Amino acid sequence: MEKLHTNDNIIVNIMIEFSKTIELFGLTTLEARLFAYLYLSEETLTLDEMAEALGKSKASISTNIRSLAELNLVTRVWKKGVRKDLYQADSQLFKTFMTSFQRKWIDIARRQKSSLEEINNYYIKQSSRELTLDEQTNLTERLNEIITFHAQIETLFKNMKSD
Repeated sequence: MEKLHTNDNIIVNIMIEFSKTIELFGLTTLEARLFAYLYLSEETLTLDEMAEALGKSKASISTNIRSLAELNLVTRVWKKGVRKDLYQADSQLFKTFMTSFQRKWIDIARRQKSSLEEINNYYIKQSSRELTLDEQTNLTERLNEIITFHAQIETLFKNMKSD
């Protein structure tokens, strides 16, 4: 019995430490722990099993497992004779996380760059009556640097994705 307890402790410690790394990819604490738990599991698991193991409600687990599925970090698995949905973690850790992370950064950089360009094209020109020429020039230069920064981020992650 002591050995089982020690093994459970080791698994919990691995799960907690691994989930801290996963959180760096923008996942919530529960999403990270849920992924880590599934990854460490040798079997596919039901929502009920995950909820019981993590001490969370089935509704909470369901919401978070959907988020992980949308990121392609977990998949729903079908087994003959089993009526409940089963889930498993994607086993290709590096590829899975980097693909998700790169896609997220490209989308964010592109969206932010577009918003900043809209500000540059519309709002700065509209506020020219309220700003001095020096203020407008300085603000335009800074904004262009920020837009360039976002373009560089987008390019960096696109290049990483193609490697």
